[in-house]
Amino acid sequence: MAAQRKLHLNINILNSGFHGAAWRSANGVPDAFLSVDHYVRIGKLAERGTFDAVFLADGLTITDTPDHRPFQALEPTIVLATIAAHTTHIGLIATASSSFNDPFNLARRIASLDLASNGRAGWNVVTTAETSSARNFGLDGVLEHGSRYERAHEFTEVVKALWDSWEEDALVADKRNQLFLDPARLHAINHEGRFYKVAGPLNVPGSSRQGRPVVIQAGGSGDGRNLAAAHAEAIFSVARSKEEGLAFAADVRARAARYGRGPDEIIFLPGLSTIIGSTEAEAKRREDELWDLLSLDFAVARLAGSFGLPPERLSLDEPLPDDVAIPTNGSQTFSQAGLDTARREGLTVRQLLRRLGGGTGHRQVVGSPEQVADDIADWFEAGAADGFNLMPDVLPEGLEIFVDHVVPILRKKGIFREAYEGSTLREHFGLARPVNRFTATRTAAE
Repeated sequence: MAAQRKLHLNINILNSGFHGAAWRSANGVPDAFLSVDHYVRIGKLAERGTFDAVFLADGLTITDTPDHRPFQALEPTIVLATIAAHTTHIGLIATASSSFNDPFNLARRIASLDLASNGRAGWNVVTTAETSSARNFGLDGVLEHGSRYERAHEFTEVVKALWDSWEEDALVADKRNQLFLDPARLHAINHEGRFYKVAGPLNVPGSSRQGRPVVIQAGGSGDGRNLAAAHAEAIFSVARSKEEGLAFAADVRARAARYGRGPDEIIFLPGLSTIIGSTEAEAKRREDELWDLLSLDFAVARLAGSFGLPPERLSLDEPLPDDVAIPTNGSQTFSQAGLDTARREGLTVRQLLRRLGGGTGHRQVVGSPEQVADDIADWFEAGAADGFNLMPDVLPEGLEIFVDHVVPILRKKGIFREAYEGSTLREHFGLARPVNRFTATRTAAE
C-alpha cells in the first residue's frame, strides 16, 4: 500500500513579517533584519511545529525604499548555520543567485551547511534582475532574461557535478594502510561550457546523510519553469487560485518528463501569507490595523516598480492602466501574478495593494485557525499544492499563532505529521536519495 500523502510546510522568514507594515505593528520587531537571535527563535518555533524547513530569501541590493520598510540583509547560510546549531531536525534552505555567485564557492558553501547540519540543507536557485545588484558587482546591467536562465542551467549543473565529485566512500581514513582519500572515488568534473570552466573536484564532500543538498527553484516564467523542470526537487511558486496551482504543476511536470524525470521527483510549494485571529472578525480587524500602518507611498512605488512604471502612473482608486505590461527583462513571476489578480477581479490599485498585503504576488488568507486550516487542506487535497511556503503577517507572533492553533487542526485532519519521521530535508520532503553520477558510471563499468 502506498504511503499516505502528507502536507509540507516551510516558514519563509521575511525579517519582521510578510506584511509591509509588520515592523510597525504592536508586536513587530523593527531590527529583526539584523538579529540572528530573531531568526533562531523562529527556527526553533517552526521545529516545534514540525515544519519541513526554514526558507530564507536573499537580495544583493536595497531594492525597497529603506525609509519605509526593512529588507533582507544577513547572508542566508550564516543565519541558517546558526539556526542549525540550535535545532536538530528542521531543514535549512538558502537562496543564492546564479547571477552573482561562482559555482565552486556556492557548491562549497551549501555543502558545508549540509555537513554541519547533518543533511538538512537546500539551495534555492534564483537569477537576479535588478540593475542595482549588477552595479554592486562592477557591472552596468544584468544579462537578458533568456541568457540569465541559460547561465543558471549551466551554473546548477556545475554545482550538482561538484557535489557528486566525492563518492560517498571516497573518505577512507585508513590509518594502518596510510590511505586517507581513495583517488578512484574522487573526481575532477572538467566542465567547460559557455559561461563556466571548472576543473573540480570540490574540496569538501558534497554528500551527506541525505546524499546531497536539495535543489529548490522559485521562478515562474517560461525560462524559470524549464530550469525547474531540469533541476528542481521542490518549487516555491506563485499561485493565487487552485486552478493556477494545478496548471503550473502539470506544466512543469510535463517539461520535467522531457528531461527524463518522473512526476514524483518534484514537490510544489506555493507561497501563502496568513493573517489569523481567533475569529474571522478578529482576523479582519488585525488586517485593518496593519493596513492603517502601511505607507501607501511605499506600497504604490513597489507595485509600480514591478511593472516598470513611475508611481505617478498609478491612481489608488482606479484600476491598473490599460497599457500595463510585464517587463521582458525583469522579475516576471510576481508582476504577472499581480496583474492577473487585478484584471480577473476588477480591482482598483488600493484594493490590489490590500489583497497583496503591501507586497507582491503571493496569495493571502485572512481568517480563523479553522478557516486557514480548511483553506490549506482544500488546496492540498485538490492536488493544487503539496504544501506551502508560509509567510505570516508579523513574526514571530503570526508563526506562533499558526503553530499553536492551525497545526493541531491540520494534524486532526490527518494530513500533517505528528512528529518528524526522519532527520534530513530529503526525508521531510519525501524525496528519494539521488544517485551519484560517478558511482553510477563506475558501477555500470564494473
